[in-house]
Amino acid sequence: MGQLDPIHRPKTPTNLPVVFTHQEAMKILRAMHGTHRLMASLLYGSGLRVSECVKLRVKDVDVSLRTIHVKCSKGKKDRITLLPEKLTRPLSQQIEWRKSLHDYDLSQGKGYVELPNSLRKKYPAAERAFGWQYLFPSAISKIDKTFNVERRWYTSTRTLQKAVKKAIEVAGVHKHGGCHTFRHTFATELLRAGYDIRTIQELLGHSSVQTTQIYTHVVKQGPYEVSSPLD
Repeated sequence: MGQLDPIHRPKTPTNLPVVFTHQEAMKILRAMHGTHRLMASLLYGSGLRVSECVKLRVKDVDVSLRTIHVKCSKGKKDRITLLPEKLTRPLSQQIEWRKSLHDYDLSQGKGYVELPNSLRKKYPAAERAFGWQYLFPSAISKIDKTFNVERRWYTSTRTLQKAVKKAIEVAGVHKHGGCHTFRHTFATELLRAGYDIRTIQELLGHSSVQTTQIYTHVVKQGPYEVSSPLD
């Protein structure tokens, strides 16, 4: 093949994330309804990934302490993030509704839920315990052929993504955004409010602060730090 020294490794392009303004985020949320609005509000208010939101279990939400315990997220890591005060009441109502649904499932001989790792062997009763149930469940339950039980899984991420996309269109926000854009907006709004980068890193669950620092480039764009010579 000859000498390959002149060949250099191609550089990976660095793309800045798309973010909503606070006003745009609130317009999108107001265009949503019901459970989808509550879930999207958690994406923005708590900085959750869409996969983390749909997989929340009842025991992961502490309304009194206003915290959310995110279990086994990206990179197999756990973290604690904040629960917005405005969502304490709707989340309490969601938990109450989830309890009534679980009681109905139990009355039908169902009420089983998937457990992580090998907890099913260690705690056999946990798969029917209310605390382990998914906070945002699927509308239907399905047979787990491995154990021959009928389980209620979590709601599809695709369902929430479609609802957010539709709300962005209804709200008239002309940005290429989606569920993850709420997480980006969460980070940039905290930066604008003056919170330090390390705190934001912990809330987002980033392994490296360098990952979080990309939001500082977004905040410093346009009118936030630099004045245009035209002004």
